Amino acid sequence: MRNVRAILSLLLAGLLILSVTAAAEDGLVRLGIIADTHAHDADSPGESKVMTNYAERLTAFVEAMNGAGADAIAQLGDLVNGNFVFGGAMGDPARIEGLLVEAGELLYGFEGPVYHVAGNHDFYDLSIDQYLAALQIETAVYSFDLGGFHFTVLDAEHEPDGSHYDHVFLRVKGQIPPPQLEWLQEDLAEATLPTVVLIHQPLDADFEDLAGGPPVSNHLEVRDVLAASGKVIAVFQGHDHENRYAEIDGIHYVTFAAMVDHTEPTDPTWALVTFDPESRTIEIAGEGEQEDYLLSY
Repeated sequence: MRNVRAILSLLLAGLLILSVTAAAEDGLVRLGIIADTHAHDADSPGESKVMTNYAERLTAFVEAMNGAGADAIAQLGDLVNGNFVFGGAMGDPARIEGLLVEAGELLYGFEGPVYHVAGNHDFYDLSIDQYLAALQIETAVYSFDLGGFHFTVLDAEHEPDGSHYDHVFLRVKGQIPPPQLEWLQEDLAEATLPTVVLIHQPLDADFEDLAGGPPVSNHLEVRDVLAASGKVIAVFQGHDHENRYAEIDGIHYVTFAAMVDHTEPTDPTWALVTFDPESRTIEIAGEGEQEDYLLSY
């Protein structure tokens, strides 16, 4: 993975595990978070989404995180929108890959590790291989250590038969297929640090009107695995574009606000998350539409 200082690779069910050593001298771990950028060269008037200013917003985020001394940054999916926009011209879908490349390069202006979470929009016009190549990464399912915390990244962009999304039009809900669920159990069993899970579609949502079901079809099964581990302190998710918080089985589920505009232009939306192992707190400091949270674990 790009910009990772130390990488230990272990193949397990075809998935990559990463180990990264980084921590501030004060023991705090600082992680910059964005969700749902929807980078595009056209806006979506039918949804009132302003998407063409992604470069300005991503650059502002990266500069802010470099200035804040963040240890790493992560984007929670839907980094690119996909060809279709409501009320706009279709255009050539081949350009979407280039938009994703550019969005990734903007994030790589950060002076530290950059982590990616796969979102459903990312595969409206792309395959998983195109997605990985555009972002210069090896896998969409992996884990890493950052200071005194373990992070596990999941990819819910799978069909009911377990195959990965590939050029899917307006596909919304997904699932964590059995091989990935088995890998998750093993990853958590081996983890020795408090763990945070990163995923695009929310695991705390039981139903979504647009998709006719929960955003992650086997979300209850996944939540049971997280709770049974006794190690997961939080789940960070996107997809819904709005702030939401829930506590389930002692785990904090935080849905981050979208970077993309909805109505009229607002300040860029992101969060700087500070993990404090001494006070056992997670502080989420929001910008733009992102709310602040102070959570204990």
